[in-house]
Amino acid sequence: MTDVEGVDAWEVLDSRGDPTVRVRVETADGAGTFTVPAGASTGAHEAVERRDGDDRYGGRGVRDAVAAVREDLAPVVVGRPVADQRGIDEALVDRDGTENLSRLGANAVLGVSGAVAHAAAAATGRPLYDSLAPDAGPGDLPIPMINVLSGGLHAAADLPIQDFLVVPTGAGTYPEALEMAWAVRRAAGRRIGDGDHPPSVADEGGFVPPTADADAAFELLTAAVRDAGYAPGDEVVFAVDVAATHFYDPTHERYALAGDRLDREAMVDRVVDWIDAHPVRSVEDPLAEDDWRGWERLVDRVGDRVQVLGDDLLATDAARLDRAVDVGAANAALIKPNQAGTITRTRRVLERAQAADWAPVVSARSGETCDSTIADLAVALDAGQIKIGSLARSERLAKYNRLLGIGRAYDGDFAGAAALAPRS
Repeated sequence: MTDVEGVDAWEVLDSRGDPTVRVRVETADGAGTFTVPAGASTGAHEAVERRDGDDRYGGRGVRDAVAAVREDLAPVVVGRPVADQRGIDEALVDRDGTENLSRLGANAVLGVSGAVAHAAAAATGRPLYDSLAPDAGPGDLPIPMINVLSGGLHAAADLPIQDFLVVPTGAGTYPEALEMAWAVRRAAGRRIGDGDHPPSVADEGGFVPPTADADAAFELLTAAVRDAGYAPGDEVVFAVDVAATHFYDPTHERYALAGDRLDREAMVDRVVDWIDAHPVRSVEDPLAEDDWRGWERLVDRVGDRVQVLGDDLLATDAARLDRAVDVGAANAALIKPNQAGTITRTRRVLERAQAADWAPVVSARSGETCDSTIADLAVALDAGQIKIGSLARSERLAKYNRLLGIGRAYDGDFAGAAALAPRS
């Protein structure tokens, strides 16, 4: 078994122009590189990234995290079998010494963990989606959840809801799903633009709509689907990332949404109204990250007909997922490697979600690079769904294009609409 011979790290820039960590792991039989993403709408329960806090890049430099890779983590990894992902990841976590990886930084730890996964694939001459797969082999190509309209922390917009997305449930293949979403996005852009200038785009490539009202945004999206020649609710359904934590006031237990101050029950009612009025099949973070009673109440009302997707609620954390499963607080889990901090932790949460018959959705972050690891991860572990962003910007398209490449090299099926929760 090939051992790790060297580890290096350096600072690069992500899609927002902010610094992030890139790590390279060397073996005698191949090397692997991984670049760590970063979120804007980060939850309180995520693994903690390390930033320098000095004058460089407004305090967002990552030289300290890079130094942690070279000085603290490299000695832990060098000499270990590169294929021992679990053993290496456990050693990295032990070296940090904190549950949330706050001492050395989750961006340092994940950088090494991801680079080890790539190096192991290179050393064995296998594509990453095969190298990471269980003994049964890789799974299906995932159905994409594609961002069309953006507000919240991803855009300079009055719209507090973070993302409005389309899911091409009428597609029979992954390439067809991209074509359908492209047509809807183009139609939405024509409705928003003035003919001379394209509409503004947010961090993940979604258009910034000229409204602060969620129902108006849904109606714009419905019109775009029809303009593209598809049937809303049949061939194309909607997903929405509410990101409710960011307009929740925990002191008064109120949601400040578009001029309204809603209590828990009123917020649940508002989300149910959206589901009843529009072809919404997936709602992400519809309540705040620690409003467990609100989540349970929403699932009681709509969990038998739509996907209730936890991001900030779960933070790709096994203990929080277990609690959510026990109390029925959701029926789907967003999976973000940088929330978990290692490939092994990410895998553990995804597989626990599957074991509970929940739907996993592998997801990118708002601060991304052209690293396409999550595309391989989604296929390797048969996630069934992937959320990358819009069909714009190279850091998004690198992942969509990677899935097109996997589809050419691998004869797996397309997960399609059946991947969405609730599972029948």
